[in-house]
This record gives sequence, C-alpha cells and structure tokens, in this order.
Amino acid sequence: MAEETKTLEDLGALATAGASETPVHVQKLDQYGRAYATGKRKDAVARVWLKPGRGLITVNDKDFKAYFARPVLQMLLQQPINAAERADQYDIMVTVMGGGLSGQAGAVRHGIAKALTYYEPELRTVLKRGGFLTRDSRTVERKKYGRAKARRSFQFSKR
Repeated sequence: MAEETKTLEDLGALATAGASETPVHVQKLDQYGRAYATGKRKDAVARVWLKPGRGLITVNDKDFKAYFARPVLQMLLQQPINAAERADQYDIMVTVMGGGLSGQAGAVRHGIAKALTYYEPELRTVLKRGGFLTRDSRTVERKKYGRAKARRSFQFSKR
C-alpha cells in the first residue's frame, strides 16, 4: 500500500511531488511533412492537411471561394489563419462531408485551427484565446413522439 499521510505538510509534499508543469505540446507531422487534423461541427466532418506553401486552400478539390460562395463562410474559414497571422504561408487541403454549407464551414475552421497547432504548437495560446480550438457541440435536437417537431406541438382546437 501507499504511504500514509498524517499531517498537512505530508499532503503538501505529495501535491508538489505529483504536480507536473504545464503540458508540452510537440509538433505532429505525417511522413510527408504535413499536419493532419479533423474538425467537426453539427453533422459535418472535415479532414484537413496543412503544409508549407503559397496560401492555397482547396476544399473537396475546388478552390474554397468556389465551394463556399457566401463571403460570410469564406471569412469564417480564414479566421484561424488570420488570427495566427499565417495568411500566405501554408497550403491547406480539405475534404469535408455531411451537414450543410454552414456546418461544413465551421468544421473546416475547427480543423484548420487544430492543424495549425499541430504544425506550430506555439500558436496554441493565440488560437485557444480566439475560441477556434473549442468544438461547438450544438446539434439539432431530435423529434419527440406526440409532437410535430422537437418542441412544437400539434395545433390545439378547443371545439
């Protein structure tokens, strides 16, 4: 069995001995020198590969401006890159499936932020502060029996 702690000083000594320093994040690359990350939002899943390049972003073998036609979605996609100030330094290749365009854009944004932290671990604090590394867990609520939708009831008639 483990040693018994009988005094408060013993407990303090155990706490300082077992406490580790802040976690050290290391660079995670595949055999081709790319950082890979998975981003998720609603029902959409994005697989993101990031490597040094000229700033090209391709989504499902199309330019991201052709795939995400709305400027709001294009801006959403570029937020982690702009926050890290790495606009024209990386080529990003993305495959995304599931959900709608808005959910897919959120999934790509999450994946890009994770891939940036895998390639450059020192960017983690900047991206974490911006909220790009947090997975948005909100999904569509399921339909319940006895209801028209998730919460909406059928029309009520008094007579």
